[in-house]
Amino acid sequence: MNALYQFYAFIMGLMVGSFLNVVIIRLPQKKDLVHQRSACPQCGTQLRWYHNIPVFSFIFLRGKCGFCGTRISWRYPLIELLTGLVAFWLFPDQLDNLSLAIFGFYFTIACIFICHFFIDLDHQLLLDSLNLYLLAAVLPFVLFMYHWNFWVIGGTIGFGGTLLVTWLFYKIRGQIGLGGGDIKLYGILGMLLGPMGIVFNIFLSCFVGAVVGLSLIGLKKTTKDKPLPFGPSIILVATFQIYFPEYAHRLQALLF
Repeated sequence: MNALYQFYAFIMGLMVGSFLNVVIIRLPQKKDLVHQRSACPQCGTQLRWYHNIPVFSFIFLRGKCGFCGTRISWRYPLIELLTGLVAFWLFPDQLDNLSLAIFGFYFTIACIFICHFFIDLDHQLLLDSLNLYLLAAVLPFVLFMYHWNFWVIGGTIGFGGTLLVTWLFYKIRGQIGLGGGDIKLYGILGMLLGPMGIVFNIFLSCFVGAVVGLSLIGLKKTTKDKPLPFGPSIILVATFQIYFPEYAHRLQALLF
């Protein structure tokens, strides 16, 4: 029976992933997320209902628009499939209220992370609206789960510490090191991860960002003067800490 519920969770995740694709495209453009019907970005033709079946429509249409033949980005089915697999993986064995509430929390965090990740890749923006949704999910959880010292100090380090470093960097170099969205994301994650957790995230996300940046420069995919989105590095490290805490704590113990 549990396998059946996991299958239902997977199907639900596919549908949620389809909506996340809408959020990723429209939210940075400040377009309506609910009432505006989906259309081909190339020819502008409104899609039929059977063009919007997660993953399967992409396969059925062979990765092309059903009207003009323009290729559809692989990211659409990837995000749908990723969200479905996350829902399947997180779905609890016990179907009590607490387990389902915890599932809802972690699945919500994953969905916000997915949107943040791809929007920052496309636009170099960590949107305030998504950070507010993240805060709305995190705040009740930490109030219920942790002593106030844990989330207050963690949030202060995440927000205040990175804001101070960014201000000093600007005063010394005349350049903005971190965007406001990065700083706010660090602050919210600090509440969830606690003091040592957010310090570990700052350290490791900077390391990941540096490795990715140097690799892209070495491959001549970018230049040292071109800014790179930093949000994906923060999100990858936070995903590691939140969803694989045992391994994250082991690594953290080795480094600190």
